[in-house]
This record gives sequence, C-alpha cells and structure tokens, in this order.
Amino acid sequence: MHAVVVYSRKGCHLCDIVKETLTEIQGKADFQWREVDIDADPELLQKYNDEVPVVFIDGRKAFKYRMDGQQFLRIVAGRG
Repeated sequence: MHAVVVYSRKGCHLCDIVKETLTEIQGKADFQWREVDIDADPELLQKYNDEVPVVFIDGRKAFKYRMDGQQFLRIVAGRG
C-alpha cells in the first residue's frame, strides 16, 4: 500500500481540489492518504508556505499546486 501525504492549509482552494480528487480515486488504487496542515507546524510552514498543496507519494514529492488523478494512478501503479 502506498502512503500519500497532502501538505495543505485551511482556505486553500487548490488543496480542496486535490483532496476531492484523492477521495474520488481512492478505490482505484492501493493507497492511503492523510492531510497535514502546514500552519500547525512552523517548520512545515517555512518549507511549504508558497507551495501548497504538495503531494508526497511514499516519501517523494509527486505534485505541487495541482494534481491530475490519472497521472497519480499511473504513478502508484508504477507506470508514472
């Protein structure tokens, strides 16, 4: 199972779109995702302040700002 982390913040429209996409495609691949609010952690805030949303798959940065659901599925299937 792939571990997916979405670094985001409240009030971020692009973050909401990425989270909606992950929810929609959840049953199409073997992954679990979780959200991390960068505003709750000063180190993450400094690191990702101007980059949210940032999506990591298995510890590697895969997307920034926008995420294509089909491209995400190809990555987790090993064809990305």
